[in-house]
Amino acid sequence: MVGIEPASVDGGTTPADALAELVRGRDVVLRGTDDAPDRYGRQSAFVFVADSDVLVQHELLARGEALLAADVTDKDCAATLAAAESEARSARRGIWSSATVIKSAESPADILTGIGRFTVVEGKVLSVRQAGTTTYLNFARNWTRGFAVTISRRVLPAFEAAGLAMKSLEQRRIRVRGWVEARPGSNSGPRIDVAKVAQIEILSSN
Repeated sequence: MVGIEPASVDGGTTPADALAELVRGRDVVLRGTDDAPDRYGRQSAFVFVADSDVLVQHELLARGEALLAADVTDKDCAATLAAAESEARSARRGIWSSATVIKSAESPADILTGIGRFTVVEGKVLSVRQAGTTTYLNFARNWTRGFAVTISRRVLPAFEAAGLAMKSLEQRRIRVRGWVEARPGSNSGPRIDVAKVAQIEILSSN
């Protein structure tokens, strides 16, 4: 389901149950911009309840039963979905009733427990460094063991086009979302690789 990633907290509704509540026994309409499957053979689409304008992704976000992904290219649609998640977060609905949904960049060990999962992390960028073709946003003085965001040189033009210079993020508090990976090497901290501008949200200025 384009635009969202499933999420749940202990004792809460499972993603499957939340989806079933919306679509079980109903006809749905799938709308996609590309008929080609992804590398896993999956077809990405927006899901609408038939004979209505109810977008299932929007409803799941508004109920706090999913996390916003960063894969929607239409700006208006992306903004609508972001607003639904923001409202649910403010109202502490669903997963947002738990303080553990958003991970702290200051707790890399906690983030590491979510390797392979889509995760939201908040923290202050302490330094921005370039190493080869990769830009690192470091959230700890110890670069290797702390949490970091990695950005490939090939996607930097998209950030520049959006008016976002990497160095401008230094000393700013940001929210980043993506798949948690372990940085190479023993005793290394977690990282999230960022490929799209929408994965980063600036929360405060210097």
